[in-house]
Order: sequence, then structure tokens, then C-alpha cells
Amino acid sequence: MVLQSVDWAIIASFFIISLGVGLAVTRRASASMAEYFVSGRHMPWWLLGVSMVATTFSTDTPNLVTDIVRTSGVAGNWVWWAFLLTGMLTVFVYARLWRRSGVLTDIEFYELRYSGRAAAFLRGFRAVYLGVFLNVLIMALVTLAAIKIGGVLLGLRPIHAVVWAGGVTVLYSMLGGLTGVLLTDLFQFTMAMIGAVAAAYYALKHPSVGGLAGLLTHPQVQGKLSLLPDFGDLTTAVSVFIIPLTIQWWSVWYPGAEPGGGGYIAQRMLAAKNEQHALGATLLFNVAHYALRPWPWIIVALCSLVVFPDLAALRKAFPSVEEQVLKHDLGYPAMLTFLPRGWLGLVVASLIAAYMSTISTHLNWGSSYVVNDVYKRFVRPGASERELVWCGRITTLVLMVLACWSSLYMEHAKQMFDVMVLVGAGTGLLFLLRWFWWRINAWSELAAMIISFVVALMMQFVVKEGLQEWQKLVIGVGITTAGWVLVTLVTPPTAEEVLRRFVGLVEPGGPGWRAVRVRAAADGQVLPEGRGRLPVTLVCITCGCAAVYGALAATGYFLYGQVITASVLSVVAVGAAIALMVMWKRV
Repeated sequence: MVLQSVDWAIIASFFIISLGVGLAVTRRASASMAEYFVSGRHMPWWLLGVSMVATTFSTDTPNLVTDIVRTSGVAGNWVWWAFLLTGMLTVFVYARLWRRSGVLTDIEFYELRYSGRAAAFLRGFRAVYLGVFLNVLIMALVTLAAIKIGGVLLGLRPIHAVVWAGGVTVLYSMLGGLTGVLLTDLFQFTMAMIGAVAAAYYALKHPSVGGLAGLLTHPQVQGKLSLLPDFGDLTTAVSVFIIPLTIQWWSVWYPGAEPGGGGYIAQRMLAAKNEQHALGATLLFNVAHYALRPWPWIIVALCSLVVFPDLAALRKAFPSVEEQVLKHDLGYPAMLTFLPRGWLGLVVASLIAAYMSTISTHLNWGSSYVVNDVYKRFVRPGASERELVWCGRITTLVLMVLACWSSLYMEHAKQMFDVMVLVGAGTGLLFLLRWFWWRINAWSELAAMIISFVVALMMQFVVKEGLQEWQKLVIGVGITTAGWVLVTLVTPPTAEEVLRRFVGLVEPGGPGWRAVRVRAAADGQVLPEGRGRLPVTLVCITCGCAAVYGALAATGYFLYGQVITASVLSVVAVGAAIALMVMWKRV
């Protein structure tokens, strides 16, 4: 694929703007560690919400959706659509709690909530485990998508793709800190959405596809269109729909969809002006993430089934692409080769934008763990703000190098999605309950982390055959949950003074803190009652899910030409949104 001068001009302009933003806020980002990692805690909800959704809109995301659609149909996307339930719970329950905590990172939470050496060890270990090892794995997965796109569209070898893809990103991330990331995310998300819509438009114009009508009647895709799985095929229905909506959403830790919020989602909430802005940011993120973005990717994925019906067709069309990376997720970049000049440059720039927004967030987020929760906490407690900022910049560079190197040994997006879901199986319930049950302690978290990791290794490398992925997930959830609950009950509780300080600061509600409040009252100390009303919160969560799922399904049925069904779902979505607006002030 050869880009014309106009294409290169668009791409170059994009790079210049991104670098310019990083340079413009360098001085501000250098002021302090809080400015570098949480933008001084004065960011508005709309900028934070767009940044969240830009981060989850990466080069690997359309590839993952394409892999799912080509192998399991549109209904296969419920494996990630189900995480909306987690998202709405975070909006109306946990966003305020995170903002009240006042921590710099969600890892710092451990020594706010727990006590003793176990809490300190947990903080340091999780900082390295999540901020370095798992973070590098995620960034490598994203960079793998850049390798595939670079190989298909530009004929780049993997090593060249990672050098070009990572170079500019790491530079502006090092300079601008979180403020630079947020501002570039706004620009990059706009570019990414324009590019995604353009890709879908030109995919439908391909002669083999014959427009939307031709696509929907093509025998290659007719069995892939349903938004719900075939419940006559119980095995598939259980794996892609029933298990995600009944077990996976609350029990599994997954980056960007952590039960109770966490990672870079928590970082954005902690950077908000106040609790209301934290709540608004997470709501905007969930609406855009699930209702706004999926269909352009799905359309391209369906078109790819017509043009490249199997791996043999992809292999024939792209003989220069290395066998290691030639999987079904290559269908998305393959369809981009049919774009006309000008539009090709814009779409390539949009994919670069998607890559950069995700990588820059993960670099800043991972660096915050290393600096705040390892270097400052254990290595140099008395380090100056200037030293901490420079430590963050150096860590950013090292993380990028590790991610690029790791990406050269990966194969396809769905493979790593399954691994990460399995590794986090069973830990989700703990992340939800630790805010509301005083008895959970640092040993609970250590047990959940270790047990889930061991079970995941057993399932992937010992129990290779005989169990489906959903069966492995259920077994992992059961073993891990039982394990951490048992450890909770047999280990000493968190120190009383730590529990009381936590309740006084965060003001969590529910009966799980009654024992702490009673003991405090007996000592003459009055702890605040939890804020919020459970019935109102449940109504808001229900309305939020109904509005987003309704809009998601209505869009699909309008595209399918099923106007009556689409209209009914639109009414449901609008009605739920109005009800949510009415209830908003009562949350």
C-alpha cells in the first residue's frame, strides 16, 4: 500500500499537533508529582470522560472486535458489552468514594484501607505487578495491533512499526504528564471516531460488499448478524452471553472495566475537580464506550468476511505479513487498504491517534505506580518534587521500550484478552466489597491475587483440553472467591484506628461498617454515616444500563432495516435517559 503526498501530510500534521500539546504543557507538568500524575486535581468531567473513552479506543480494539465478529458473530461482543454493568456500578457508587479518598493512585488506597506490613507489601507488589508487568503486557498487545496495521497498510517490518509507533508517543507522554495526555486524547478521540466512520463507509462501498443492503443479504455474514446468540446452541449462548452477564461482570478484573473502578479509570476520577465531576466523567465514558463506538467497527468486520472470508484469503492477499500475526483480527486493517488517497491518510492518522491515546495513558498510569508507590514510598521517601517528576519521565521511557520489545513475540488480540480475563477471575467481588465490609484486609487481597494467578496458569498450561473458556472462568471464580473469603475470616482484621480513619474520610455506607461505628461510639467517637440512598442508586444503575443497551441495540436494528424493533428500543433508551436525568440530583 502506497500513501500519496496528501496522506503523508495529514499524518505529519497529526504528529506535529500531538507533540505541540506535550511541549505546551511541559512546564506545568513539571511543577509537582500531583500535577504530573493527576493534573493538580482540577480537571472537568467532559475532558476526563473523553480521555477515558479515548484510552479504551486503541488500535487493538477494532482488531479485537473484528476477531470476535469473524469467529463468533456480532453477539460474541457480549463478552465485553457485559462490563457495562460494572461501569454503571462505578458511576453511581464508587466514583464519589474514589474522589473522597484523596489518594494519588489507586494503589495508594491499600495503605489507606489496610494496615501493617502486609498492606505495605501489597502496595509495593501490586505497583510493580500492575504498573510494570501487566501494564507492559497490555501496551504490547496494543503495539501488536500497530504492527499488523503497519505491515498491511505501509509494508513495515515489525521492528520498524514499533519504533515509529512508540517514538512520538513516549516523547509527548514524558513531557506533558497527565495534562498533556488529556488534551491530546481530546484531539485524538475526534480523529479516531472520524477515521472509524470513514473506514466503515468505504468498506461498504467495496464492489464485493455492495453497500449495506448487499452486506446484510450476503450468505457469508447472514449467520453473524444477530445481536443475541442462538440459544439453541447452548454452549455458545452460555460462553458469550449468560456467563458474561451473570458472573463475569462482577467477578473479573479487566483493565478499564475493573469492578469498583481502578487503574487509569481511577486516575481520571482522582484528577476530577470534585465528586460530581468524577461521577459525570465515568458516566460519559460508559455511554460513549458502549453506545457510540462499536458499530463502525462491527460494519468493517462484517465486510471483511465478504472480502476475506477466511485466513487463506488473508494470507493470499498479504503474503508479506509474517505468519505469526496472520489471524482473524487482521481483517480490520486489511479492509483499510481499499481507502482512497486523502482518506487513507486520515484513517491511518486516526489509528495512530487510537494507539497514542491508549499508550500515553498506560505510560503515565504505570509510571505513577512506580514513582508514587515504589520509589517515593520505599526507595526515596524524601525525594523532591523535581526528582519525582524526572523519575516519572525515565520510567515512562523504560516502560515503552519493554512494551515494544514484548509486542514482537505476540500473535493475536483475542488470545491475550482471554488470558487477562482468566488471570483476574474471582478478584472482582473483593474489589467491590472492600469499600463496604470492614473485615476485608490486606491478606484478603494478597490471597485473591495469588490464587487467581495460580488457577489461571493451571487452566492455560495444565488443563489445556476438556474445558471451554467459560468453564475455566467459572472454576477460577469459584476457587478464588472461596479462597480469599476463607483467608479473610482466619487472618487478623485491619487495625482499628485505620478502619476509623477510613470511615471518617470516605464515608462509606451499608451495614458492613456498623461494627466499626458501634465500637467507635463506645469510645466516645462519632463516625459519619454513609452518604447515598440504595434504592435511588439502584434505579440510576438500571436506567443507565437500559439507556446504553437500548441505544446500542437500536442503532444495530436501524442498520439492519428493522425499523419497528429499532424504534421501540429507541423509546426505551430515551425514556431511561430522561428518568436518569430526573434522578440525577438525588444520587
